[in-house]
Amino acid sequence: MNCCIYRLAAAGLSLSIAAQGARACATCGCTLSADAAMGYSTEPGWRLNFEYDYLHQDQLRNGTQAVSGVPDGTELEHDTLNRYFTVDVNYRPNADWNIDLRVPYVVRTHSTYGDFHADQPLPDLSTSRSSSLGDIKLIGSYQGFLPGHNLGVEFGVKLPTGLYGTAVQFSSGPLAGSPLDASLQPGTGSTDVIVGAYYYRPISENFDVTVDAQFQSAVQQRQNQPGKDFRPGNSLTFSAGLRYDAHPNWVPQLQLNLLHKSADQGALADLPDTVGTVLYLSPGLAVRAAPQLQVYGFAQLPVYSNLEGYQLFPRYTISVGLSYSFGRG
Repeated sequence: MNCCIYRLAAAGLSLSIAAQGARACATCGCTLSADAAMGYSTEPGWRLNFEYDYLHQDQLRNGTQAVSGVPDGTELEHDTLNRYFTVDVNYRPNADWNIDLRVPYVVRTHSTYGDFHADQPLPDLSTSRSSSLGDIKLIGSYQGFLPGHNLGVEFGVKLPTGLYGTAVQFSSGPLAGSPLDASLQPGTGSTDVIVGAYYYRPISENFDVTVDAQFQSAVQQRQNQPGKDFRPGNSLTFSAGLRYDAHPNWVPQLQLNLLHKSADQGALADLPDTVGTVLYLSPGLAVRAAPQLQVYGFAQLPVYSNLEGYQLFPRYTISVGLSYSFGRG
């Protein structure tokens, strides 16, 4: 799954230069482990997944608390609505290896009042809306270490296929015509390396557990000119899940999803508002609707956040998807 900064996506999914630029919560996003939700497989063949993620950032937070305002001279954001449509093409040539291509389409609206000044009337909202391809991920995994094929490692790359830099601008309000913050663009303009690992096993007749972790770091930036450079911060996600699989056609489950993100870097980065740690509790259900078709749905509920600066934060995140398995090609 991709999410806001996302399992990261979504994650990565939701990310946080303009004079009076717009900022978003760079430390929140969809961090659900869709692989764990569907169950790690060893069966060779193709699988096609489609996922929809809804993430509405409408709560302003600082540190571990919600706040009602910002200090004088600081931008006062209103909200950011993120909707992600992700196509995932997965091929497993044998029980040991897996190749995964994830293609996201990002629909995002954002609104802000701009810089807040206590001695001046609150300005009109400035708004923007974008709909375009996001950054594509290609990830390979190997799980041939143990006889049960239940321990795996991942290595992949995120490509700069989405619009980035100053491509998306405000369309209305006092900031109309000025670009959004670099982290609010559909893409980051960077090539990132992704490494991870996962493990799963039964713990009783009807329960099994999954754990997985993933680290992502930019290694090359298209925005690299002095005074116009931008590098997204590193991100680390960790998920632990419990699945109840007594019934083969429906599997209730619960995940804990942790995300930590370091500061974006460069002249176009909003350094103080892109750092933080968040923890989600994610109940969900996977259902086998047909022999080769599964559907799933999850709600991510934030239970802890520690954010630097003033960042917009979601009260919940919704993820729904379906997965169709083909035989060996």
